[in-house]
Amino acid sequence: MSNYDTATINYEKISTNLETVRKRLKKPLTYAQKILYGHLVDPHNQSLSKGDYLILSPDRLAMQDASAQTAILQFMLAGTTKTAVPSTVHCDHLIVAKQGAKKDVETAIEQNKEVFQFLHSTSQKYGMGFWKPGSGIIHQIVLENYAFPGCLMLGTDSHTPNAGGLGTIAIGVGGADAVDAMAGIGWELKNPSILGVKLVGKLQGWASPKDVILKLAGTLSVQGGTGKIIEYFGPGAETLSCTGMATICNMGAEVGATTSVFPYTESMSRYLRATHRSKIAELADSQKNLLNSDEGAEYQEVIEINLSELEPHINGPFTPDLAHPISKFAQAVKKNNWPDTVSAALIGSCTNSSYHDMERAASIASQAIERGLTAKSNFFVTPGSEQIRATILRDAQQKTFESIGGKVLANACGPCIGQWHREDTKTGDKNSIVSSYNRNFSKRNDGNPATHAFVASPEIVTAMAIAGSLSFNPQTDKLRDKSGKEFSFTVPEGEELPSKGFEIGEETYVAPSKYPDSIQIQLDPKSNRLQALQPFSAWDGKDMLDLPILIKVEGKCTTDHISPAGSWLKYKGHLENISNNTLIGAVNAENKKVNEVENVFTKEVGTVPDVARQYKQSGKKWVVIGDENYGEGSAREHAALQPRYLGCVAIISRSFARIHETNLKKQGILPLTFEDPKDYTRISGKDSVSIVDLQNLINPTANGNKKLTVRVKKHADGQTFEFKVLHTMNASQIEWFKAGSALNFIAKTVNKSVSYTHLR
Repeated sequence: MSNYDTATINYEKISTNLETVRKRLKKPLTYAQKILYGHLVDPHNQSLSKGDYLILSPDRLAMQDASAQTAILQFMLAGTTKTAVPSTVHCDHLIVAKQGAKKDVETAIEQNKEVFQFLHSTSQKYGMGFWKPGSGIIHQIVLENYAFPGCLMLGTDSHTPNAGGLGTIAIGVGGADAVDAMAGIGWELKNPSILGVKLVGKLQGWASPKDVILKLAGTLSVQGGTGKIIEYFGPGAETLSCTGMATICNMGAEVGATTSVFPYTESMSRYLRATHRSKIAELADSQKNLLNSDEGAEYQEVIEINLSELEPHINGPFTPDLAHPISKFAQAVKKNNWPDTVSAALIGSCTNSSYHDMERAASIASQAIERGLTAKSNFFVTPGSEQIRATILRDAQQKTFESIGGKVLANACGPCIGQWHREDTKTGDKNSIVSSYNRNFSKRNDGNPATHAFVASPEIVTAMAIAGSLSFNPQTDKLRDKSGKEFSFTVPEGEELPSKGFEIGEETYVAPSKYPDSIQIQLDPKSNRLQALQPFSAWDGKDMLDLPILIKVEGKCTTDHISPAGSWLKYKGHLENISNNTLIGAVNAENKKVNEVENVFTKEVGTVPDVARQYKQSGKKWVVIGDENYGEGSAREHAALQPRYLGCVAIISRSFARIHETNLKKQGILPLTFEDPKDYTRISGKDSVSIVDLQNLINPTANGNKKLTVRVKKHADGQTFEFKVLHTMNASQIEWFKAGSALNFIAKTVNKSVSYTHLR
């Protein structure tokens, strides 16, 4: 399955499952359907209707260091001694960008010593591969080492779909879902629709794979992919590099898609061979029919993009679906009075740090050097992995970037997730940055709500860094060289893969221990970084009456608003401490303020987490009222764990993002949607609510009844009214709710030795 695993790829098992499914469905299948159905636990009896929950057997699991802490802490409660599937831990989130690669990694190791030791020792004990700090970003490491065509994998990060560029169905999940895989419990996925994106033509000039997904984001919006897998196909797909396809799949998370994937292509075969996996390439080459959609397969919807006509795009600010073709971007900058000066330009990250990306960006930087220019903007480069860093050092792209003033950061997430010790601006300073990252919500990169963050390809970002202006269009505009003579950039170019092969660099992988029983795991009860988890209380079987509304959220509420990252990442393994950031970024509909709510019992005003703790201490459960697409963004399990810990029992929203809705269910919180979205406007944040017919939720005779009743008591006059809410919980998810959480239910299941035969 990889150069680090003993498990093997079993295409025969996938084919056998598909024979059974085809006899039942009697129709051709898309590539995504073939991989999903090929991993069914029970292909004979599994319901395959749209919206039903598929029970699947993943091939592998990957976890980044921030989310791995809680996932492993939960796994330790599940009662098993070794992960049931090949699993890895990647130390990439806890490194702050400040002084440069070497010093930043050294600082991170010192500051996070306790956490890294915990992750290392638990990896040793439970049979997981461990990638040290500085090894690279989880998604790049997975692409280089673990992804393969036909694979089904889970990852505790929303950009796990990056592996779709290598034909993998890779899905971002929360830690509780990861525990399913680690414990050998069938993993549930609501049977998705398949959105086909037909690619024709071939990219020209400055257009890059990044522009495919930037354009598509503008078409679909941040929730247009919800409940869907995006499957790319058509002759244009054959023209893209493997890493370019990974970029496209990576940012599918920004449209809410379950995942994104490409069928097997020649560029995937080339990439497998270049990354020392020739045997896997040979095996995949022999299974081309399996690793493509069936002839005549139908998609629920098809969007066509002509690559030959595609122009570079720049998306933002504050949301990744605000798409601008570069030919119209300068006009938008002027019209909206966005700061035109680029204060910082950043390339790399999990989305765009391939060798091909670095080559094309360096070709632009080289042209500036030839004309005596350096970057006018602060310029930062993040290699995606140690392999990429070592290779661009050998092949001199790093020297090129440094020659125009670039600073090479650690092989880690860094500014992309807010791990950026930025010193050139103060909070509140209005400024613009442009990056080749994937996400650009308010405060996402530097914690400053006044930073206007824009997303583009690495070559466009590099050109803007040299020009220092958002309005600069390298396709049409000119710059002046050191002598004052005008010149234009020529189109970027570069090798898809290094002609000399990849340089491995430093060894950063640690294999699991051969003697796991000798490994002792200890948690210091006085630690402020790691805290043993306690099971949540089971449901008491009663209706939920007279619940205060902690906050009625207005507008966009991402997982960054619910549980910010940045400096808070250090508390990911300590639920009590990290709960102090719960919902501090959400806008209160009552006063239009952030992190300010009223305790409805004392009438005192406080922060959201403080009031939540007051309710908890007085024994009061509470709810949140949400707006559209509540919980979009990162696969941040803490955005569900923290509210549950503080006493939340339900979120009532106009709609939910997929991963967050699942995470809420996993933690025993009811995710409910208004049957009539207009009912959102009838509720005040000072009202109280009761969920009065929960017996309908668990009554077997009411199976299929997806409605519950909410009774609202108005704070102003005590009058009451009722409305209906909907839920999407299936039978097993209802069992999670009854048990208090999925983990509670899993612990019982494991203890009863209920498991499944994993696909091997």
